This record gives sequence, C-alpha cells and structure tokens, in this order.
Amino acid sequence: MKFYLAPLEGITGHIYRNVLEKYFPGTDRYFTPFIAPDQNRVLRTKERRDVLPENNCVSDLVPQILTNNAEHFLQTVRVLQEMGYQEVNLNLGCPSGTVVSRKRGSGLLAYPEELDRLLEQIFDGTDMRISIKTRIGRDDEENAFRLMELYQKYPLSELIIHPRTQKDFYRGEPRLELFGELLSDIGRFPVCYNGNLLMEQNYKDFTERFPQVEAVMLGRGVIANPGLIRQIKTGQPTDKKTLRAFHDEVLQGYREVFGEDKNALFRMKEMWIYMIHLFSEHERYAKKIRKAQSLAEYGCAVDALFAEQELLVNGPKRWELPLR
Repeated sequence: MKFYLAPLEGITGHIYRNVLEKYFPGTDRYFTPFIAPDQNRVLRTKERRDVLPENNCVSDLVPQILTNNAEHFLQTVRVLQEMGYQEVNLNLGCPSGTVVSRKRGSGLLAYPEELDRLLEQIFDGTDMRISIKTRIGRDDEENAFRLMELYQKYPLSELIIHPRTQKDFYRGEPRLELFGELLSDIGRFPVCYNGNLLMEQNYKDFTERFPQVEAVMLGRGVIANPGLIRQIKTGQPTDKKTLRAFHDEVLQGYREVFGEDKNALFRMKEMWIYMIHLFSEHERYAKKIRKAQSLAEYGCAVDALFAEQELLVNGPKRWELPLR
C-alpha cells in the first residue's frame, strides 16, 4: 500500500512536510496545497517558496494546480518542469464555495463538456505526467459514471477519488458502495482512495473491503495524529516526546520563514484545530491555545496540555474533526 498526504491549505506547506518526514516517516507521496494561476501570474511568492526544490526534503512531491483555464495550467506546468518536477495534479475536488462559484475544483464537475475540453487541451499541450484528484459530482452523484468515462479518455498517471459530492463537503460518510462500482469500471490507470481514513481502524476496515486498492490519501487524520501513517505501517504509536519535538520544529520553521511571531502563531493555531483531538480532556486547553495573543501565552497552554493530558493514540470511537 502507498500512503499519500492530502494537501490542506495553510497547514501542509513545505515546513510541515519536511518536519513530518523527519519525525514521522512513512508517507510515500506528498501533494502541495493548490497553486491557483491567473492571467497576472503563474506562481505567487508563497506558492513559489513552497515548491522550490531546495525548500523540500521529501522524496516524492507533486504540485497541485487549481484552474479551469488550459493556458494557465500549461504555463504553470512549464515553470514546474524547469524546477525539475515530472508530475502535477489537477484539483477537481476542492469543495470551497469561492472556488466552486468560479467553476474550479469540484465546481467544474457540473460541466462535463467544459471539463472534457480542458483535459483535451492540457494533455495535448504537455508531456508532463498528470494525475487528477476528483469528487464524484458537484450537486449529486448522477454524473459519477460519466465523469469516470471522461477521465478514461486521457492518459492519467493516477486518479484520486474522494467519493463525496461538493454539496456533501466533509459531512456524512463517503459513498463507498458507489466507489466500489466506479472502481470496477476503471482499468486504464491506478486509482487512489481518499476520504475519512481518520484512524488506523478506518484504514483496516477500508482495506478489508477494497483489498485491490493500492494507494490511499490521508488528510485530516494525519493532521490530527501526525504519526498515523507510521503507526499503520509499523505498529509504532505516536508518543509525546516525538510529537513535542515535531511541534517545536514546525513552530521554529514558521518563525524563521515569517520573521515574526504573529503569522507563526496563526499557523500553529490552524494545526491545533485538528491535533488537539489527539489529547484526552482537551477542551479547556483548546480554548487557551485559540485565545493566546503571544507565543509566551501560547507556550504555557501547550506545555500544560502535554504535561497534564494523555494521547489518544487509537482515538475515541470517532473524532469530530473540522469539516474542511
């Protein structure tokens, strides 16, 4: 089984990826948070910083591109090829309202003809390997089989399927029965599964049901428990000492990149929205971390959390993680 880390805007940038690889190795492939080119620029400063090879210490990194414009996509591909990248990922899965309203991400899934033209133009315009991350539709699953037929017209390097619609967002359970039906109809390229693999038991249940799947993408589960992939692969659970070293190095990395503490603190709070669920009786500590206005105040809250609470390495029956 291959394990991928899903991109999560504001969290899984190069600092996070590098430190995760150092303390919790086991991820086979990383994906960058999406690059969104437009008519004014291909790469913004933060996007360029995130994909620069010298800033990344992971063995396999795939830049993700969010656009419905073939020329913008191809311009981005050319820049990334010059950096040495050999594969990119087209984002057809983002459920964000602002993205969808512009017919990007999962918003484009409601327009199969336009999607077909986009894919034809980008595959005609480059020899770069291209994978796709997709949902099964925008408003409903009616077009799911049509979308799979459309994808099979093109030489995708891989198709990553999140079996929810855009309207589902991250609510409810992924539509695994439909995923199984779609999987049986796809034979041209490898398929990776993404969706609600939040704990080791979720992974075990999935692989028992779909033993033929050879790659899975984990997102919120890894942000909540950075050692999850290592735990699945080796049986070694996350421990406080390693988790604290991971936390401290991520924080230091943000302080160095931003040159001041305000943005570093904001980024760490984003990470704690998920990771706080790894700790028992975490509610009052979460509030203190969220309200911290300085690194000193933040540090006291984090110190107390690590000292006073236990790690839920196997999780409760279900983690109520953010729906994003």
